[in-house]
Amino acid sequence: MDILPFRALRPSKENAEKVASLPYDVINTEEARELSAGNPISMLHIVRPEIDLPERTDPHADEVYGKAVENFNRFVTDGVFQRDKELSLYAYRQQMGEHIQTGIVSLCRVKDYEENRIKKHEKTRQDKEDDRTRMTSELSANSGPVFLTYKHKETINLIVQDATKAEPDFDFTAPDGIKHTGWKLSGSVIEQLCSSFKSVDAFYVADGHHRSASASRVGKERKAANPNHTGNEDYNAFLCVIFPDDQLKVLAYNRLVNDLNGLTKEDFLAEASKHGTLIENANPKPNNTEEVSIYIDGKWYGLKFHNTIDLDPVNGLDVSLLQNRILAPLLGIDDPRTSGRIQFVGGIRGTEYLKKEVDEGRAAVAFSMYPTTTEQLMDIADADMIMPPKSTWFEPKLRSGLFVHTFEK
Repeated sequence: MDILPFRALRPSKENAEKVASLPYDVINTEEARELSAGNPISMLHIVRPEIDLPERTDPHADEVYGKAVENFNRFVTDGVFQRDKELSLYAYRQQMGEHIQTGIVSLCRVKDYEENRIKKHEKTRQDKEDDRTRMTSELSANSGPVFLTYKHKETINLIVQDATKAEPDFDFTAPDGIKHTGWKLSGSVIEQLCSSFKSVDAFYVADGHHRSASASRVGKERKAANPNHTGNEDYNAFLCVIFPDDQLKVLAYNRLVNDLNGLTKEDFLAEASKHGTLIENANPKPNNTEEVSIYIDGKWYGLKFHNTIDLDPVNGLDVSLLQNRILAPLLGIDDPRTSGRIQFVGGIRGTEYLKKEVDEGRAAVAFSMYPTTTEQLMDIADADMIMPPKSTWFEPKLRSGLFVHTFEK
């Protein structure tokens, strides 16, 4: 696989913590307003620009994209972002508790995405893809990176390990307790990494399907509008952080359902027990795959699914077993992408959140899942198959604003 050095726009060491923000798609407008309050150089002013417009402004209105461009230009003019003078790669480390992951920040080729060397495992939603496509086009920049992974290589791990012994370019702990550290790489390290990554067969999108799809669309649009297109223009590549698979942390993606579809608790549990072994007073977190913990009426139950042999990679996922055997036939959740009766809850919130939502009447039943593995993700992508919605929740999340790729040519 090719990784491409680039001249990043970056905040200074002193401003990195103030600029860095959560990705646009893990917080809503109200949360973005709260997180950016009193901080005029938060990246949220660019990736969530509606926070600088009157309340109840449509996030997809023309003035929102215009405000993003205005704020982005202000960051550049005021020196909040500074451009590196030479082509570089970067190392980006995140630490959440005892978990540490270190990735390489680079550009990846749109062509590799379109020819499936950068592999996907999720479908995109048209409205979200349209939004990111317009934002990328209006900014002429990738404001946030795509989170990629690959089947790890010890040679690459050793190069990165050695390169990150140097003094970092930024090092801070965000309010949520996640530590972020970055290094600008140069010289022979860049050459070694570019050469070593050529032995990697494929990259996999872990998080950022809408960002990568929008990069492809913008590339096609600009190619069509450029009679002198050569393939070397900046719009032919997009911003990525590439982590080895053995360093990733995948959390469960849990479910809440608002009602029991007319069933009593007893009827629901009796029907569920036809699909597996049901036990009372179970652990709120399943111990193994092919198990789900169910919270209903003040008690946790455990369900171990039967008849899971010889299922294909998608239907063998725990989220598929739950959907196909419980959510659809018993609770009437036929399309979880569109149903208003189901809520998806990232595992970072923990099982106490699930319990509270049910206890306080905002949901009738909760399902605590065993995390999908990175190996399962790769197997499904390799088979050109698509995971069900909300199958994986990666933590920690990449911050936006620490590295920006612009289309200068």
